[in-house]
Amino acid sequence: MERLGVDAVSDDAMDSFLEKFQSQPYRGGFHEDQWEEEFEKIPLFMKKAPSEIDPKENPDLACLQSIIFDDERSAEEQAKTYKDEGNDYFKEKDYKKAVISYTEGLKKKCADPDLNVVLYTNRAAAQYYLGNFRSALHDVMTARKLKPCHLKAIVRGALCHLELKNFAEAVSWCDEGLQIDAKEKKLVATRAKADKLKRTEQRDIRKAKLKEKKEQNQNETLIQAVKARNIRLISEAAGEDEDSASEGLGELFLDGLISENPYGATMSLDDQGRLSWPVLFLYPEYGQSDFISAFHEDSRFIDHLMVMFGEMPSWDLEQKYCPDNLECHEED
Repeated sequence: MERLGVDAVSDDAMDSFLEKFQSQPYRGGFHEDQWEEEFEKIPLFMKKAPSEIDPKENPDLACLQSIIFDDERSAEEQAKTYKDEGNDYFKEKDYKKAVISYTEGLKKKCADPDLNVVLYTNRAAAQYYLGNFRSALHDVMTARKLKPCHLKAIVRGALCHLELKNFAEAVSWCDEGLQIDAKEKKLVATRAKADKLKRTEQRDIRKAKLKEKKEQNQNETLIQAVKARNIRLISEAAGEDEDSASEGLGELFLDGLISENPYGATMSLDDQGRLSWPVLFLYPEYGQSDFISAFHEDSRFIDHLMVMFGEMPSWDLEQKYCPDNLECHEED
């Protein structure tokens, strides 16, 4: 009987509550044409949190934020909150905000070394995806000072070294990590890739050195051939004696031809030890020119002129440029 009395009171209260709505319509509901916008203002149903929280526009969200980031909480609790926030941003691939959150967590300087290791390592991951490989490497190195055998830090450090083309260091980090877990797939794959790239790099360095040495020997042979013919290479450099100028200018002369000539032509020496020179012909009165990239020292000017003017050029309207009528003047 007592139970029936309680139920009766509850029913009366509900009836009274419903009658109140009939006489006094509820004024706090959503408007039919704006319900989606108003729904978005409720923290639980927000699809995306605003970058800046204004207490006037979002009082509920501001209240929650003040509770989460309450300065009266311990440094460890606050750091963990920032870590969780950073993880959420990371999952959303918002790596810039993830870096900011992890950084705020580290600023709390909590006494938990494991938490700090996670903050450094996670921030390194976010920096890595932003392409900030040196910053990421710095973070994992700091994490390893706190916990040398932290596998995630080692994996991310190896990946950073790989991206920075520090292939030997990447292999070394992988080896350290594989001593902890020999089956770690990322380390196995990264080591194989880094080792292959390291060998390729070493091969390219050897080839470049051999090429440089070969070119140096060729240049020295070429300069000696020029000197053997008593050809003097003239330079505008002042304050040098003749002997040093003659030797030093040989190289300058060769380099100058390679860099200044639009065709990349330079002196060359054939297998029989004979020289070929790049020669430029200028015809000032018509503003025309011809260029011979390899004028062999055993050939004559008339041989080239016969080829160049075997047929009358279109610009020689007066038909003056016949091989037998031409005179050549050399200019330094």
